[in-house]
Amino acid sequence: MGNSAAKGRVVEQAPEEQRSSATPFEVICRCCQETFCIESIRLFPYGAKQRGYHGVNEESTTKNATKKAFQIHGKGKNVEAAINKKDWKLAIQTLIDENNVMIFSDTTCKFCAKVKDLFKSMDVSYFVLELDQIEHGHQLRNALFELTMEPSLPAVFLRKQYVGGYDRTVKAHREGAFLKLLEGNRQTKQASYDYDLIVIGGGSGGLAASKEAAILGKNVLVLDFVVPTPLGTTWGLGGTCVNVGCIPKKLMHQTALLGQAIKDAPMFGWQLGDKPIKHSWSSLTEAVQNHIGSLNWGYRVSLRENKVTYENAYGEFIGPHTIKTTNNKGVEKTYTAERFLIATGERPRYLNIPGDKEYCITSDDLFSLPYCPGKTLVVGASYVALECAGFLAGLGLDVTVMVRSILLRGFDQDMANKIGEHMEEHGVKFIRKYVPTEIQQIKAGTPGLLKVTAQATENSEIIEGEYNTVLLAIGRDACTKKIGLQKVGVRINENTGKIPVNNREQTNVPYIYAIGDVLEGKPELTPVAIQAGRLLVRRLYAGAYTKCDYINVPTTVFTPLEYGACGYSEEKAIERYGNHRIEVYHSYFWPLEWTVPSRDNNKCYAKIICNLTDRNRIIGFHVLGPNAGEITQGFAAAIKCGITKEQLDSTIGIHPVCAEIFTSLSVTKRSGGNVVQSGC
Repeated sequence: MGNSAAKGRVVEQAPEEQRSSATPFEVICRCCQETFCIESIRLFPYGAKQRGYHGVNEESTTKNATKKAFQIHGKGKNVEAAINKKDWKLAIQTLIDENNVMIFSDTTCKFCAKVKDLFKSMDVSYFVLELDQIEHGHQLRNALFELTMEPSLPAVFLRKQYVGGYDRTVKAHREGAFLKLLEGNRQTKQASYDYDLIVIGGGSGGLAASKEAAILGKNVLVLDFVVPTPLGTTWGLGGTCVNVGCIPKKLMHQTALLGQAIKDAPMFGWQLGDKPIKHSWSSLTEAVQNHIGSLNWGYRVSLRENKVTYENAYGEFIGPHTIKTTNNKGVEKTYTAERFLIATGERPRYLNIPGDKEYCITSDDLFSLPYCPGKTLVVGASYVALECAGFLAGLGLDVTVMVRSILLRGFDQDMANKIGEHMEEHGVKFIRKYVPTEIQQIKAGTPGLLKVTAQATENSEIIEGEYNTVLLAIGRDACTKKIGLQKVGVRINENTGKIPVNNREQTNVPYIYAIGDVLEGKPELTPVAIQAGRLLVRRLYAGAYTKCDYINVPTTVFTPLEYGACGYSEEKAIERYGNHRIEVYHSYFWPLEWTVPSRDNNKCYAKIICNLTDRNRIIGFHVLGPNAGEITQGFAAAIKCGITKEQLDSTIGIHPVCAEIFTSLSVTKRSGGNVVQSGC
């Protein structure tokens, strides 16, 4: 079976040397939704001569296996009786009658494996009997043939109706007949609920899932409520990305890039006059907030057009299939649903030191701040910290970043350090290996003046500094600890608040699912949440079985020198494959548009990581430079398709663009060769 623990509970386990790769009986229990694997009945291929397992021989083992197969969770007494009487037809018919989904299978058949994967991807409970692994399997298969008049396996039955083998099962699934058979008397069950689906969280993932479910004819409720920040900041429908994340961040990043373009303009012949160019913070925030407001309105309209019910209310589980909502006026309501989707996202973390919540801001406050931040201390080294520090410095502000340890934890550290070096060269100051211990207000105002006390992480040294604004960007916490999950038994990581799920985004409570930033061990990215939400709904309601692919997800950090990445970091590649099995190709490059103003020569950087043991397949892609996100998006598709270094080398580049550097990477890190570029 391979890794039995990954499949669920192992009833009895054979010694390692006696195990085989297939699982003879696996049952997804209807009451607990766990997959049970009885591995003791798969000691050796059917008919093989092998002894030595707990002193039993093949015959007694298979007899015991047959008995266990029909007794799991109290099932199969009638089947066992029929087997004992050697009434094979009755045994087959009893299995069909007692199981909504019955699969007769063979462990050596790839189509049997595929049909089981189909049901698993649909989150459908089934019972499977591996006829090649049990005593009397040959007789049972003959009886099955007399019933279906088809000799091949798998043989799939849904609610006592014979569907067919793999091809016909897939065809029925695609045509919708599959779901109709499975739902059976479900309409009566659904009538007892207020909604088919309640989505908790009106961010990108939650909205995508809710609209998809409504399009598929489901009755959907979306709950969205923004708990104000300590400074009172709140916002509209759409979640973090639209209101206080990707959208305003990218617009302010673009503002800083325009400032640099203005500085470069005279070198290209533009005459800007003698008056100094000034930036208006209030004009910027007004424009950004107006755009965000239009998006908020668009989401409301879209929900209404798709007949999704929306409530601006806080949702909290109070019992099985039941949730209580509370709006901003304190009015409470109770709703029930067949299924729930948690898409509550995350909020910025505070330091829990004196003065942090009273005087500091976070990214939740920054983009609508009614006054220019002035001299700013950014606490943290996350991508949020460096992005905000970068565009604030680009607007001409005095910016300092206080770093506890390393920059951009979780990202490629080679790239992270190059980002830090570039920011320092462009005026951002860094205080490394210090953490704030107290924030005091010296003078109130907009902005006021704050005194920051910090202590070194490696000794007891104390430093102090004065700033107009302190921006905390030390990480984010999942919004899961105050929505009543403990009342319905949903497990969470107590340290992070993250929710562990299976590969179908299902929590340990079968009717509750989760997507987006609340998931444990998954990328915290808007497009990931959107895709996961849509695919989940299609699996639940449209007969689809495609799952979200969390591997090779592209991402971009919008620092002044943009960083795009897809796949493994260099550190993770070495950890996964070993240094001797990977090859790193790299080079600096100089964007043509930067040559005339003669700035930032050999600061942009390209790197790919290849797996030497797999045809030099590219497993990591990294680029520092202008429009890094645009470059990375295209390469991400190629990496997903398994592009190799040879294929990349044979690709004709577009000249003169930054991305063409990837078609001519020839120097490896291992060689120590020169990677500084000169000329075009």
